[in-house]
Amino acid sequence: MASDRAIEAYVRTEMVPEEAPPASTSGVIGWVRQNLFPNWWNAILTVVGLYLIYLVAASLIKFAFIDAVWTGTDGSYCRHDNNRGKVPQGEPIGACWAYVKAKFGQFMYGFYPEMARWRVNLTYVLGIALLVPFAIPSVPYKLWNAILLFGVYPIVAGILLSGGSFGLELVETTQWGGLLLTLVIGITGIVASLPLGILFALGRRSKMPIVRLVSVIFIEFWRGVPLITVLFMSSVMLPLFLPEGVTIDKIVRPLIGVALFSTAYMAEVIRGGLQAIPKGQYEGAMALGLSYWKMMGLIVLPQALKLVIPGIVNTFIGLFKDTALVSIIGLSDLLGIVQTSFADANWASPTQSATAYLFLAVVYWVFCFGMSRYSVFMEELLHTGHKR
Repeated sequence: MASDRAIEAYVRTEMVPEEAPPASTSGVIGWVRQNLFPNWWNAILTVVGLYLIYLVAASLIKFAFIDAVWTGTDGSYCRHDNNRGKVPQGEPIGACWAYVKAKFGQFMYGFYPEMARWRVNLTYVLGIALLVPFAIPSVPYKLWNAILLFGVYPIVAGILLSGGSFGLELVETTQWGGLLLTLVIGITGIVASLPLGILFALGRRSKMPIVRLVSVIFIEFWRGVPLITVLFMSSVMLPLFLPEGVTIDKIVRPLIGVALFSTAYMAEVIRGGLQAIPKGQYEGAMALGLSYWKMMGLIVLPQALKLVIPGIVNTFIGLFKDTALVSIIGLSDLLGIVQTSFADANWASPTQSATAYLFLAVVYWVFCFGMSRYSVFMEELLHTGHKR
């Protein structure tokens, strides 16, 4: 009988200690199984992708490092030359980094006088010293930092680079080139396009017909014209419309063209952010009695800009890479100065151009990747419920 049996009971007086999850679902093994081999189809794609990466990476590493030539005084060190015998016949020839080393100063400064290059370096140092604390959210005194970076620094940089005052030797802008010119055009376009883009985005959404019409015409005109056409117009056609005796510096012309071109694209990116803000935000701001500019500056724009950070940075990255087009109008930017160096027969070799373009790719990638990573950092910092 059940009543005759001894009833045994177990009452737990403390929690059972947690056990570690299976090794197959945690750590590196778990991540690989979940992301790379979750099913047979993804496993095939992973294997094919890894094989393609291996093919590309193996060839690139072999060319850039294993078979590369690191030292030398001329191009014979990077080619099969029986008279010099620097690279024996039958051996593969990799990247000619000796050529990049020899031309590095030209790539960085263009034709800027060698004795005055300290002014360029000082400009870089001052810019980095102001940009780094401005980009770190926790650093205080952001207002003063912004005034120095966007108000004082451009004047100081212009004096240092151009000279002609304070005892500095005058350096014509025709001597600027290389990475220096690329950064001048890129940074000027980036800094100018954001505030102008905000104004035209607000203008396109304005209830005033004239303001809206002017903004629409500006945006659609510049978006409908290729950048290379803008550069040709600013470099060749613009001087024809100026009064006699009035000239614009050869570098200032494309600076204006690039800034206006990128402004149109920036305006549309920001307009998308403005349209994503719920109507209740506008109504709440108006209910508080805020004026139009206070409503935009304190309520709407901070939210809109936060939403379109990826689009803004994407426009910046595209603008920075598009600076290479100025070489077509005769300016010696980084791409232009590299192509100019090909005319030096002393460094002619089978891998000269491939090495130069690989160097260019690395430089552009470093700057663009840096902007991309900072964009991700700001998104992580500012997201408030919008991240999915």
